[in-house]
Amino acid sequence: MNLPCQIKRRESRQIKVGGVVIGGGAPISVQTMTNTDTRNVIATLDQVKRLQDEGADLVRISVPDEESLRGFAEIKKKAKVPLIADIHFDYKLAIEVIKKGADCLRINPGNIGKKDKVRQVVTVANDYDVPIRIGVNAGSLEKRLQKKYGEPTADALVESAIDHVEILKSLNFENFKLSIKASDVFLTIESYRKIAKLIDQPLHLGITEAGGFRSGTVKSSVGLGALLLEGIGDTIRISLASEPENEVKVGFDILKSLKLRSKGINFIACPSCSRMNFDVIGTLNELENRLEDVKESLDVAVIGCYVNGPGESKRVSIGVTGASPKNLIYIDGKPDHKIESENLVDHLENLIRNKIRDQKSYKESLIKTKKNNA
Repeated sequence: MNLPCQIKRRESRQIKVGGVVIGGGAPISVQTMTNTDTRNVIATLDQVKRLQDEGADLVRISVPDEESLRGFAEIKKKAKVPLIADIHFDYKLAIEVIKKGADCLRINPGNIGKKDKVRQVVTVANDYDVPIRIGVNAGSLEKRLQKKYGEPTADALVESAIDHVEILKSLNFENFKLSIKASDVFLTIESYRKIAKLIDQPLHLGITEAGGFRSGTVKSSVGLGALLLEGIGDTIRISLASEPENEVKVGFDILKSLKLRSKGINFIACPSCSRMNFDVIGTLNELENRLEDVKESLDVAVIGCYVNGPGESKRVSIGVTGASPKNLIYIDGKPDHKIESENLVDHLENLIRNKIRDQKSYKESLIKTKKNNA
């Protein structure tokens, strides 16, 4: 009923993080990072499970020391989502965390030290088929480049990124992805545009240290949205000073708005005005809370009056248009029946859940038919 995604994705190599394919036209993955102490296995594993339930494709965990390494190993045994180990400087930790089951390694090869240390990490990564993420950040730019450019610029970030890339390529290691982040939206966008033309590896997008839930969501939506519209980006993380579950929700909402991923209910709702015939805001908030468990995709319109209601309701699977004395329900774009405002939330929830159930049954029957005909 709605137009399909019209974004032409940047062509890139394909890598695999656990069971998640990244790049090469694969669905854009959403990742986040735990904010618990990795040494606290129970708390970290509990958070990982919540992130799994929220739909995170990948979860990154910081491993700053030996005790955290032991914690990571225990977490990995029970986690059902691919885990990315975040390592800085210590090549021995990098090697050991790969052996403990890390699905990906976030480390900058230029920060490890001598080339022999990098070679040891790359050798083990090759042996275990574990990709590496190069993570360039404006806040931790090398002193040499700070002196050369005076301040973080797109050229400075790109030069840093290429330095790390060349180290890996000199060791014939191509199994990597790259991020090039800043807290400034314009700097981030310019940097990604430049690096996207220079390498063919997958790109991990993010606005680093974006801020609190509201401001960080806006900043990330503007920055990542601009890049994703240009086809740049293969995996994303929304960096918020908030609970990581919120990062996952915002990430999927950004992708959903661009029709790059579908997860959960896509609500189309008016901001409401004096024309509305029912409480649009209250209805929408209650539906969102009740339907958080739904992972399947469905378009639903909640419009309070007859000005835009019919037009929006004709483009979705389920729609409600405010009217007096009763509101009009649309099913698959066509007027179906009327309902009083008092029972509206319960009624809409039932319609949505029944529609999701019917969609799942239909898909299962198609799969069964294909198997029988094979």
